[in-house]
Amino acid sequence: MSHRFKLPLAILVFFLAAGTAQAADTPNVAGIPLELILFALTLLGVALFHKHTFYVALAGLAGIILYKLAFTGFKTGSGMAGLTAHFAREWVLLVNLFALLMGFAILARHFEKSRMPVILPRYLPDDWRGGFVLLVMVFFISSFLDNIAAALIGGAMAHQLFKAKVHIGYLAAIVAASNAGGSFSVVGDTTTTMMWIAGVKPGQVFTAISAAAVALIISGFFASRQQHAYSPILKNAHQHTHVDWGRIFVVALILTFAITIN
Repeated sequence: MSHRFKLPLAILVFFLAAGTAQAADTPNVAGIPLELILFALTLLGVALFHKHTFYVALAGLAGIILYKLAFTGFKTGSGMAGLTAHFAREWVLLVNLFALLMGFAILARHFEKSRMPVILPRYLPDDWRGGFVLLVMVFFISSFLDNIAAALIGGAMAHQLFKAKVHIGYLAAIVAASNAGGSFSVVGDTTTTMMWIAGVKPGQVFTAISAAAVALIISGFFASRQQHAYSPILKNAHQHTHVDWGRIFVVALILTFAITIN
C-alpha cells in the first residue's frame, strides 16, 4: 500500500481508537484515563516507526479495544454488545471521514503529479524572501490539501530549491506553515474537517486565520533568513517543466464536490 494512503488510513484508525475512550468511570494515571495514555503511546509509535504507520495504528486500536472489552466497557454498554452499539452510533461520522481522507489523499497525489509544485518556485525572489514566499505557498496549499500532504510537497520543493541543503529550522517552519494553513479551513485539516462534518460552519473555523497568519509571519521570517545564510535559493530551477492542467482540473473537481456535498 502506498505511504500516501497509509497516512489517512492511520488517521482514521486514530479517531476510531479515540472514539472508544468514552466510558464514564475508567482507571486513570494522574487524572488521565488509561485508554488515552494507550492512545498517546500509539501516536508515539507512529512517530518512531513512521514507515509502518498503518500497522502501528491498527495495533494501538486493537490494544485499546481489548483493554476496554476486558476492563471498562463503553458508554453504550459492556462487551461486544457495547462495542457494536458504539460503532452503530458513530458509523456515519466514520464513513464521512474515511471518504474525505481518501479523497484528499487522491487529491494530493494529483496535485503533486501535475508538476505544479515544481514550477511554483520559478516565481520566487532569489534572496531570503524566496524562502519566505515558499512558506506562504505551503500555507496556501495546506488550506485545501491535508497538512501532511502540504508539508511533503513543501519539503520536496525546498529540497530542489536549496540544492538538497535544507536547514532543520526551515523544515520546522514548513511543518508550522502547513499546520497553520489548515487551521482555518474545513478542507485543510482532519480536525477542522471533523468539526465541519459535526455541523460547525466554515465561517466559524475561518476566524483562526488571524492567529495562523501571525504564526506564519514570525516563524517564516526567522527561518527564511536562517535558510538563506545556510544555503541560498537556486534560481531558475526546472525552467522547462510544464504543468499537467488535466490533473489540476481533477483537484478542483474533487474540492468542488467535497465542499458542495458537505
